[in-house]
Amino acid sequence: MFSATLNTQRRTVAEYDSVLTWIVTALLAIGLVMVYSASIATAEAGRATNYQPTYYLLRHGMFILVGLAGAAVAFQVPTQMWQKYAPWLFLAGVVLLVLVLIPGIGRAVNGSRRWISLFVVNLQPSELMKLFAVLYAADYAVRKGAVKDHLLKPFLPMFGVMALVGALLLLEPDMGAFVVICAIAMGTLWLGGFNLKIFGGLLLLLPLAFAALIFSSEYRMQRVIGFMDPWSDPYGKGYQLSHALIAFGRGEWLGVGLGGSVEKLFYLPEAHTDFLLAVTAEELGLFGVSAVILLFGWLIVRAFAIGRQAAMSERLFAALVAQGIAVWLGVQAMINIGVNMGVLPTKGLTLPFLSFGGSGVAVNLMAIAVLLRIDYENRRVARGLPI
Repeated sequence: MFSATLNTQRRTVAEYDSVLTWIVTALLAIGLVMVYSASIATAEAGRATNYQPTYYLLRHGMFILVGLAGAAVAFQVPTQMWQKYAPWLFLAGVVLLVLVLIPGIGRAVNGSRRWISLFVVNLQPSELMKLFAVLYAADYAVRKGAVKDHLLKPFLPMFGVMALVGALLLLEPDMGAFVVICAIAMGTLWLGGFNLKIFGGLLLLLPLAFAALIFSSEYRMQRVIGFMDPWSDPYGKGYQLSHALIAFGRGEWLGVGLGGSVEKLFYLPEAHTDFLLAVTAEELGLFGVSAVILLFGWLIVRAFAIGRQAAMSERLFAALVAQGIAVWLGVQAMINIGVNMGVLPTKGLTLPFLSFGGSGVAVNLMAIAVLLRIDYENRRVARGLPI
């Protein structure tokens, strides 16, 4: 009797990747604590927050709960269903990107029109588009598998689609999301085994294309100039980066202590969103930042391992989705960390699972649910069970 119960419990535990679940839980917990710490001063001083110090903490907690509810629904959807509706979801994402640009529908904040007001919360279509891009690129790679050795046939349609999405994102403007979605598309096609000659050409052309985008916009040009030498104009173009670097410098090895940040006291803009890692560095030091980076590295390794397992069972779409999610979260985390450390120009990208933001947290958790679903199906296939 006891043995049968133990075996049942073991089978139940084996239905999901507990390591991946704990990694995401740890990231969410760190994010919740640091969002509260980084936002107390801003919340207490803001009329929009009703001068409540817990305003951002409660909203971030609500976003996590909404994301977990969405993740619970996403986990129930078989990967075959995601594959069937991937083109339609991508089309819906394009429609949302168009709607956000229409005055009266899209909401502008700090000069960028990236949100659609849903009265209670704001929806950021570019966040949804990242998940839809992963699904669409994986489905596209599977459908074009027969011509993947051709030089142009598999690439021209994808190039056209990505050019459309890129144009819509740059009109917001949201170059950070554009970079991430390009990385998802190119990474998925690379992992899908498409012709390497095209990728060689892209390695030469993409830097030129990004350089043209930078020089074509005074706003982006000023960001790059500020990044190259933030101390030449510490109260202007280099303001954000210079204060982020000061936060890192103050943190040293173990930080000044949780809640002890000075930079979050109206010196560092976006302390609870884009520059949350800088506050983490100041309060928790190199130890805290290293823990965050190691957790992201572990998450990406797990995602690629799940994708490899799916590929071994000849489930190509599931494999590419898992690896596409790894590329997405890895590239976005790398850009945000690089921006905070002064290695990359500011891009307006949040740190997945940690930074304050409704759409970002919710979509990130849905992506993890899709990843867990792929792992769940891998385990059932390995045991000869239906999925």
